[in-house]
Amino acid sequence: MGAAVGIDDVIDRMAVLAGELGQDGDGRLAFHNTYLRTTGAVARALRDGAFADPEWVDRWDVAFAQLYLDALDADRRGDPVPEPWAVAFGAAAAQPDLPAVRHILLGMNAHINYDLPQALLAVISDAEFGDPELRARREADHRRIDEVLAVRVGAEDAELQRVEPAATWRDRALQPLNRMATRRFLRESRAKVWANALELSRARGRPGHLRGPPGPAGEAVRQAGGRPGAARPGPALAGRGRVRGPAGGRAAGAGLRQPPASRQPPAPSRRGQAHRQRRAAFL
Repeated sequence: MGAAVGIDDVIDRMAVLAGELGQDGDGRLAFHNTYLRTTGAVARALRDGAFADPEWVDRWDVAFAQLYLDALDADRRGDPVPEPWAVAFGAAAAQPDLPAVRHILLGMNAHINYDLPQALLAVISDAEFGDPELRARREADHRRIDEVLAVRVGAEDAELQRVEPAATWRDRALQPLNRMATRRFLRESRAKVWANALELSRARGRPGHLRGPPGPAGEAVRQAGGRPGAARPGPALAGRGRVRGPAGGRAAGAGLRQPPASRQPPAPSRRGQAHRQRRAAFL
């Protein structure tokens, strides 16, 4: 499929894909639908004038979504995808009946921690990162996205409850804590991603810092921040070191802890266990 040119094009394309994934009983649908609803919320915030620079936010959202859509298209064709997406898509293919929250968390890890820094670097030049006033405007709009996501948490939790109702009174009682923890996770993860993108921009601008072989491979290294390992599919930011997840742990894509691609998450033995796993994942 061709690249989207605006956020409404992203939504239209994702809606078509949602129909195809649903028809196939595809495990990737859980994250895809969550992302589709979230993108719709960003589009509504754009129309409501929530951002200082709506044109930039629209351009950023398209660049961000395109990374996921390209990975999804590649995986559906059987082509290689970056390691964080290989983990998420691999779990969806091998264990589509896992609790939906697991597929959503794996997709969030790949898209926020791996894709988001690349999207920010694609729509903020090094010169713009170096302009304190413009950088502050971009960061403010980045934080306004956090507000959109925070509002969506309750609605998405309600959607999960519709698909997988809470099994016990304890699960129901802990739902407010789950939502609070999810909002904190999203806020902290996105704040770390902004800091990582700023560091990568600074690294690209250091004389003599960027290195790699000549030609396209070397250009991939230079665009990724100067480390040869960053040009390979997988955890480019983790390869730079000193990039930590919200709880202090390293991960592919520099955020959540996640298993190697060859290790599949264990299937729950009963519904109550699935909800305890969801609670533990968020807390």
